[in-house]
Amino acid sequence: MAIWGLVAEATVGLGERKHTEAHVLTHVEGTREEALAVLEQRARTHLPEHPRNPRRRRLLRTADGFLLVVDGTWQSHATRFSVAELLEDSDRPLPPARDERETGSGTEPGPGARQSPPEPTPETAPGEPRDEDGVPLRPSWLGRPDLP
Repeated sequence: MAIWGLVAEATVGLGERKHTEAHVLTHVEGTREEALAVLEQRARTHLPEHPRNPRRRRLLRTADGFLLVVDGTWQSHATRFSVAELLEDSDRPLPPARDERETGSGTEPGPGARQSPPEPTPETAPGEPRDEDGVPLRPSWLGRPDLP
């Protein structure tokens, strides 16, 4: 089953310092249509920081997601919501594909074979509070005496 990243891109800053920032809102496992349904709900309920006094709000469907345009007193502000298939994530590596020759052979890989990385272990106790994506609310490094 595919994993989809729900991405929001918005223009931030003022004047010459304006730039676009992208944030992955969450991940959805399932079909593209299921991910688009979750993304649409997020786009409909999104309250952007700017403009402070919105006069008009328009949500448009695009090929890969949605475009939210909010007109303010002086300027319009846009937020693009898109869905994209997650292919790689350095923070959460996907399990390596097993070679058919290794399955059931009971032998150790040869000297030139790639070793799969060890399975990640939870860095917090099971009772630690986590957000909706399973990320610990208190970082594991907080309070470690071996860090400066």
